Amino acid sequence: MLRKARAHLAREDGNVESALVLIPLLILFLIGAQIIAVTNLRNADLAMAQGDAAARAISHEFQPSDEIFEIGGRFERIRVLVTHRSHTVPQLVPGLRELMGGVPATDVVGIAVIEPINQ
Repeated sequence: MLRKARAHLAREDGNVESALVLIPLLILFLIGAQIIAVTNLRNADLAMAQGDAAARAISHEFQPSDEIFEIGGRFERIRVLVTHRSHTVPQLVPGLRELMGGVPATDVVGIAVIEPINQ
């Protein structure tokens, strides 16, 4: 019976070696997918933040979280609207949040020139 068990285990050597290769490869794939997801999420948030800033600058409907700066000299002042948008990152790799020491999030800024009101 001991010989049969050893013979059986000897035939399973390839499976252990495959697992030792596949587990790090799977982790590497998930880390790559995480980076791709975060990059696409950040780009989408950047486009949304810039669109929100442009729409608010034209319509003059500001939110309390918006920042307005005045730039210019004595004769002409330009007002600039700055909006912020943040989004939490989905977790694809188990344990990555604990390894990073917090909840990862994207934070993007949208900037637009506030149009003057013609009366």
